[in-house]
Amino acid sequence: MEFLTGVKEKETVGIRQILAGAYTGKTVKVHGAVHNIRDMGEVAFVILRKAEGLVQCVYEEGKCPFPLKDLKEESAVEVIGLVTREGRAPHGFELRLADIRVLSEPAQPMPIAINKWKMNTSLETKLALRPVSLRNLRERAKFKLQEGIVRAFREFLFAQDFTEVRTPKIVSRGAEGGANVFRLNYFNKKAELGQSPQFYKQTMVGVYDRVFEVAPVFRAEKHNTTRHLNEYVSLDLEMGYIHSFEDVMAMETGFLQYMMELLKRDYQKELEMLEVTLPELTQIPQVRFDKAKELAAEKYGRKIRNPFDLEPEEEALIGRYFKEEYDSDFVFVTHYPSKKRPFYAMDDPEDARFTLSFDLLYKGLEITTGGQRIHDYQMILDKMAKRGMDPEDIRDYLMIFRYGMPPHGGLGIGLERLTMRLLDEQNVRETALFPRDVTRLEP
Repeated sequence: MEFLTGVKEKETVGIRQILAGAYTGKTVKVHGAVHNIRDMGEVAFVILRKAEGLVQCVYEEGKCPFPLKDLKEESAVEVIGLVTREGRAPHGFELRLADIRVLSEPAQPMPIAINKWKMNTSLETKLALRPVSLRNLRERAKFKLQEGIVRAFREFLFAQDFTEVRTPKIVSRGAEGGANVFRLNYFNKKAELGQSPQFYKQTMVGVYDRVFEVAPVFRAEKHNTTRHLNEYVSLDLEMGYIHSFEDVMAMETGFLQYMMELLKRDYQKELEMLEVTLPELTQIPQVRFDKAKELAAEKYGRKIRNPFDLEPEEEALIGRYFKEEYDSDFVFVTHYPSKKRPFYAMDDPEDARFTLSFDLLYKGLEITTGGQRIHDYQMILDKMAKRGMDPEDIRDYLMIFRYGMPPHGGLGIGLERLTMRLLDEQNVRETALFPRDVTRLEP
């Protein structure tokens, strides 16, 4: 009988181990993918690609028994070599190869040059060949930074006494209503893919006071724009016992500040690779919805066409205004009209035409929607009645208010949009691993 006692000690070492230990002058075993081969004649440079970065290996005729001509780019290999200091190599060291063992090799040459610094190919080609285009160093770096964003969200909220929850994505009714839902036949019952975890995260406020979730949401919108996806990752939080919706805005400000510091500290390599300059974030201005429209209209001469919503061009102009006037990449736009917000949004007690809600614009693009929710049972019934809604349609959701709920509010942040703006990309598909839009279901 054999037993497993835990993680096995590896025979190979990684870049971090070499940099952290006294490996110079020692022979080590390293594995990775052959990223590039530069044959200079008697000497060749074999560049290995690992999760941590690149390792430069020096191949010399007569010193390594493996024939260089038999080595292919994108082969998975295990090499043995002497660690030598070399300031011009990635990470300041290289391996003098003593042997190479091929673990697997590609059946065909690469369809695109993923070992180039910039692939110089179209977005459509990159997406069609996503399984291989993601191996490019700059493509990988985007999603390492996205990892940092999610990591910061979790770490910050744990420190603020939030509990992480996991809510269902197959639901009987969408939280936002409307027709933009993906409908399912669920064992001969009508079901939908969740547009938002809204009902469930509110429910969990009654359990844990403060909750968050990082999960996909689904919108069956037939948009084909640079800012829309039909499946995206939402960073959601909901918090109870708030004094006002500004508590939610303050929490998001704190998260963004924590995120910028974490990226600066732990993802400097990726920031430099992608030439990202993180914004200073000591404070975020806030402006009422109606005032924001007026400011943009006055300064840029754009007529207000829709008094109840912000058009993409208006969002861009409002972002531009606050960058020019306050040097801020961010602005909270508050008090959206009630008719443009869901039924559960708390109306402003001073003017019921508006809600205690907000959007956060980042460089002129909405990345967050949030606000205070109605927590009183009769108040939510009254608002549903005004909108002609049947309480029986969402009786399970209404149960939480029937049996008491604290004042609460929350928000949802679009992860891909936040990453898109951070990297100054022009298309949200650039910051989705495997985008789902009106035309793309594969790969």
